[in-house]
Parts: sequence; C-alpha cells; structure tokens
Amino acid sequence: MHTVEIAGSGQRYPCAPEQNLLRAMEALGKRGIPAGCRGGGCGGCKVRIEAGRYRTGKMSRACLSAEEEGSGLVLACKAYPDSDIRLRPVALLQRCLDRQRERQREQEAKGST
Repeated sequence: MHTVEIAGSGQRYPCAPEQNLLRAMEALGKRGIPAGCRGGGCGGCKVRIEAGRYRTGKMSRACLSAEEEGSGLVLACKAYPDSDIRLRPVALLQRCLDRQRERQREQEAKGST
C-alpha cells in the first residue's frame, strides 16, 4: 500500500499498486480531483505528479499529449503508484484560474464604462 498526497491540501490517502489514483481517492470520498469518464478519454482527472514513481495505462492523446506526459502530467484514472506519490490536480485548478481571470476582465470592463 502506498500513500498519495494531494499537494497543497494536506490530504493523504492509501492506494494499492493495482488501484488507480482516482479510484482510490473516490473510495475515500475525496473530491480534490475532478472526474468524467474514468477511462482515460476525457481528461477531467488530469494531475501533475510532483514526486514518486508510477506507471500508466493507455491515455487518449487528445486529452494528454506526449509532451505533457513527459513533464509529469497524467490522467489519475490511468495512473498506478509504484511508491508514495505527491500529486497536484491541474484541470480543476486551471478552471478556477480561468474563472478568476474572467471575473477580473468583467470588473475592469465595468470600471471603464
């Protein structure tokens, strides 16, 4: 059994080597990572592995390019721990940042009229 840490949240959960990172998180009721299809095809559970060893199953290149994968991005539904892991959700974070930028643009537009 390995420990998975969600970076920046202080949350940790156990994950067996044969269990994908997303499924283990869902089993404990964790909500730190968004999930869609749970089969490697939607990209909703994209995370960055910051530390640890892992292996992956087949992931859609429409959701995750080879370059992204090479930089440590994976789909949590297709990633399996080979050691303790520290991951950071990026899809959810990216959506939050996009919303903040949109709100800021709206406020700036209102202020200039």
